[in-house]
Amino acid sequence: MLFKKVTTILAVASGVVAQRPENVTICDYYTTALLVNNTAENQYTLLTLLVNTVVIGNYTMPNVGVAVAGILAPGTVEGEDVNLAPYFTGGLASTNQGGNAGRSVNFLDGGGAEPLQKNMPANDEKSNQYFLMTHLYQFFGALLQCSQYSTPGFAAYSGSASMYETHKFMALSNAEVQYFITQVALAASSFGVAESDITAVGTALNSLFGVRCSPAVEVIPTQGKQLQAICIDSDCPLAEGAMCGLYEDVVEPANATMATGNATMTTTTGGQMTMTMTTTDASGSVMTVTSTGSGMPSGTGTGAAPTVSTAGGAVAGLSLIAVAGGVAALLL
Repeated sequence: MLFKKVTTILAVASGVVAQRPENVTICDYYTTALLVNNTAENQYTLLTLLVNTVVIGNYTMPNVGVAVAGILAPGTVEGEDVNLAPYFTGGLASTNQGGNAGRSVNFLDGGGAEPLQKNMPANDEKSNQYFLMTHLYQFFGALLQCSQYSTPGFAAYSGSASMYETHKFMALSNAEVQYFITQVALAASSFGVAESDITAVGTALNSLFGVRCSPAVEVIPTQGKQLQAICIDSDCPLAEGAMCGLYEDVVEPANATMATGNATMTTTTGGQMTMTMTTTDASGSVMTVTSTGSGMPSGTGTGAAPTVSTAGGAVAGLSLIAVAGGVAALLL
């Protein structure tokens, strides 16, 4: 159902050692493993759990002991500090909603972490947060080849066809993109996904979005070939067959007056970590987002790729059974 390039990338990266059968997609396999019935609703729930964890870090228990900071938490990649939060709080004029210039948008205006911890995209359906989160569920549903994607219960992705156009005013560096991809990998690991499948997804994300000046390619069916590079800073690796003339000059996003913010993290002796982020918009309205999880790292995230020794793909494996039990309890 997905474009052939994405399918090929995933298949090659998975290799023959994956425990998941080659004729079963990553989405379908782990939906069945964690939620039993491979329905459209359950596939959408799986993507909700995964994406919400990518954004705010661990919030489901139990998991397989993998700590996920989430992309809203600051981190480091090979010694370089990374802080993606200002792109979401409106602290930077970095969205493409301003036409020829970056515009500041608060993507945490739908309740922040609170609804995400309840397996929801936002507290309402009109917020920027709802728009962003539902598009992420749908986009990753297509990327992971959910068989029920674009059916009742799992709406098709209807956002921008070009990830470059969406992200070009962010001027993302290699460290920033790698931090995002690492959080995706860690989130998948925390649900017991096999290392071979995590490698497959990471390879797809890097190949499609993590190289500079990449030629146009179709990612979502029916949307056609588009420029997809998200990593566009000069330190990003150059794509094979690079076509830099198709991309505009990189301009760093300006600090926005719309919102200012700060984030603090505290860790208890029991391993509980609480992240509190406070933003203030131009009208003086203050919003505080608090996310608390178990087994989350203290202070900063890590840029290291996860190493998973558990049999994440085996439904009979104790780690995946534990995760499935925790997910089931969370959804009751």
